[in-house]
Amino acid sequence: MSPTLVLLTLVIVVPFLIAVVISFLDLDQYSLRSWFGAPFLGLDNYFESFRSSGLLHSIWVSLSFSVLTTLVCAPIGLLAALAVNTRFRGRFLVRSAFLIPFVLPSFVTATVWRFILRPDGVFNEVLAKFGIDGGQWLIGDKAFWALVIVDIWAAWPFVYMMTIAGLQSIPNELYEAADMDGITWMQKIRYVVIPQIRHQLALGLLLSTLSHFNNFTLPFVLFGTPSPDPALTLPVNIYQTSFQTFRFGLGSAMSVVSLILMIVPAVFYLRASKLTAAPGED
Repeated sequence: MSPTLVLLTLVIVVPFLIAVVISFLDLDQYSLRSWFGAPFLGLDNYFESFRSSGLLHSIWVSLSFSVLTTLVCAPIGLLAALAVNTRFRGRFLVRSAFLIPFVLPSFVTATVWRFILRPDGVFNEVLAKFGIDGGQWLIGDKAFWALVIVDIWAAWPFVYMMTIAGLQSIPNELYEAADMDGITWMQKIRYVVIPQIRHQLALGLLLSTLSHFNNFTLPFVLFGTPSPDPALTLPVNIYQTSFQTFRFGLGSAMSVVSLILMIVPAVFYLRASKLTAAPGED
């Protein structure tokens, strides 16, 4: 494992430690050339990030966006997995088609949807057929909902993949016993499917939420910079602070806060999974 550990250290650990060091410095475009000699600020960058950098607003936007997107993706992914779990002609093609939105690069997805959501784009033309005036989606208050719509389209196959993996592990005997008991389709999902795949589904929802929270490419390409305030997610805010206003120390402090926010739910999930796991599942 030594080569892998060395690679992880160089790619992850060392940059992280450098970011932590920078977060305590007054590093900008003037002191970047000799950043070891940049003034030491202690925790001032962290205090400033909460006071005047829009960090709290971006955390709220990212949290709302990630939770809402996951809540919508979960039933879509679950129903899609159930639809292709039974054998039928062409099931392989349907399974592959479901993965198309997920395997497309985020840059391509955001670029295509940027054209679709233009005022004269296809999305507004479809809404106009129902008497709805779509208006501007990429600026103003609707930008948040545009981001949610695009990410739901691109991300629901991830929950589908996690669910279908869990469904494959359910013994057929359970379905047969349920059929003999004469339970309905909804009862089969509630009492047979969900209990059997709850760990895979919980892990999928957690990873999906963290992925949405840390998504940079999609909002960056979809809106450009500066990003609309209603859709100013935390990763985009960190980028703008670091590479447009050149406050590298402040941006690093915001990055450390972002990492802590993503670690907390992961730790709670791991502790909960250990407490609820059966003795043979450890």
